[in-house]
Amino acid sequence: MHNPQLNAHGELTHLLSIEGLPRDVLMQILDTASSFIEVSDRDVKKVPLLRGKSVFNVFFENSTRTRTTFEIAAKRLSADVINLDVTRSSTAKGETLLDTVDNLIAMHADMFVVRHAASGAPHLIADHLRRVGRNDVHVVNAGDGRHAHPTQGLLDMYTIRHYKQEFANLVVAVVGDILHSRVARSDINALTTLGAAEVRAVGPQTLLPTAIERMGVRVYHDLREGLRDCDVVIMLRLQNERMNGALLPSAREYFRCYGLTPAMLALARPDAIVMHPGPMNRGVEIDSDVADGPQAVILPQVTFGIAVRMAVMGIVAGN
Repeated sequence: MHNPQLNAHGELTHLLSIEGLPRDVLMQILDTASSFIEVSDRDVKKVPLLRGKSVFNVFFENSTRTRTTFEIAAKRLSADVINLDVTRSSTAKGETLLDTVDNLIAMHADMFVVRHAASGAPHLIADHLRRVGRNDVHVVNAGDGRHAHPTQGLLDMYTIRHYKQEFANLVVAVVGDILHSRVARSDINALTTLGAAEVRAVGPQTLLPTAIERMGVRVYHDLREGLRDCDVVIMLRLQNERMNGALLPSAREYFRCYGLTPAMLALARPDAIVMHPGPMNRGVEIDSDVADGPQAVILPQVTFGIAVRMAVMGIVAGN
């Protein structure tokens, strides 16, 4: 079956999900992101790659960090950036998603960066563009429901590669609310595609998807066992806004069983790195001593995110 993200030559034209993308495409994005970062000071260069192009940030769901990094990335590529507060606009008045898209195409949009609470919304837009013959307009998924957050997954892979160089020998633990996390899905798909030695899904039964083993992970319900000898620890936020019903006794109980404290982190390898997609709930999934400690690479993740999003937009529109 043809992957709707790739054109007939196997080049990326939309980024909807990491699932199903070949390893060489993921590596191309990581390598391109590297070229945007000045090694000396980790500053991200400005390039004229998207000069004259219009990038529309269409966010149907609140986001500060993701929208801001996409905006910075597009401006560093010399694009014109239009931020739409869709929650207050036409869709709130009853206009359909695709009517909104058609109106933006009429305003000469070249790229949509889409965040939506419904899983599959960016796929729907990409399919609509194909049907109306607009292969020159591109879609980048900035997070859809519980489904995928591909640029976060890619910036996480960039961060891991920056600190660990190779994926082949790595043991990576993804810890916490995997059930509601689109980041976890993208991370797991990327890690298995890039050939990590072992990917662990660590969390209570109530916060793990059924049959998650099919994604190529080993499941651990005990945090101590899940962290033992890990090279990378990816902590996830408790997604209270997506939970239906009580899946946990309390935040305090969760922290007691699954919070990353210095004592728990000591079970991982001495040079293990700690990651978090943010925003963090300190004292719920991560202790401040760990979040601010020497093994945390949480702020570099944000910096790398700009270069990775530049790479994605540059590759997608460059084709």
